[in-house]
Amino acid sequence: MGMLTGKVALVTGATRGIGRAIALKYASEGADVAFTYRSQHEAAESLVKEIEALGVKAKGFASDAADYEGAHEIVSQVHKEFGRIDILVNNAGITRDGLMMRMDEAQWDSVIDTNLKSAFNFIHACTPIMARQRGGSIISMSSVVGISGNAGQCNYSASKAGLIGLTKSIAKEMGSRGIRANCIAPGFIATDMTGALSEEVRKEWEKQIPLRRGGTPEDVANVAVFLASELSAYVTGQVISCCGGMNC
Repeated sequence: MGMLTGKVALVTGATRGIGRAIALKYASEGADVAFTYRSQHEAAESLVKEIEALGVKAKGFASDAADYEGAHEIVSQVHKEFGRIDILVNNAGITRDGLMMRMDEAQWDSVIDTNLKSAFNFIHACTPIMARQRGGSIISMSSVVGISGNAGQCNYSASKAGLIGLTKSIAKEMGSRGIRANCIAPGFIATDMTGALSEEVRKEWEKQIPLRRGGTPEDVANVAVFLASELSAYVTGQVISCCGGMNC
């Protein structure tokens, strides 16, 4: 039996990168997995097949995570089809980088809506279900730049810092109902998002990392399993950096 056998996980933004790795890792540990995606229908169908091949139930839901009503409808559908929701992973996220003096309102709003408002939407929809169950684990994907800030990423850094404040507040509000809330703060992780950087930039990043390598989505997924499982039963309101030491 896996560490998550009998549990149901909902992972937002799961068709690639960290979200995909978490969905597959959860499935390998015995969890049934529901996930959301924006428009990558073929990738979603492929992920469902991969998860089902691990012997658990899976279903993808097309969703704009920043849509309040839409997020609530997705959660309602997941609860109806899977019977419960034990784990929520707020992973949906985008970047629209630029220096503050050149950043327009659309760049700011799109990142805040997708990265931060989406987490509010899904937490708001899931907490009543988890409260009735008297338990649940909420995991939000922050970033090391949500802790330290980063030039050229004011919108992204603000959204990820906001997730930390949201998480700590939910941990205080919902702890008495058995609901835990934690953040993971990845560092330089090899995904499509970082793959757009030049080789020179990637090497400069790696020089700043004590472990001298970028992380993998699987590195982050392993932390997500810990936070979703009973191994972290007394861990809430925390930010766990998965960064190879770059933020130590």
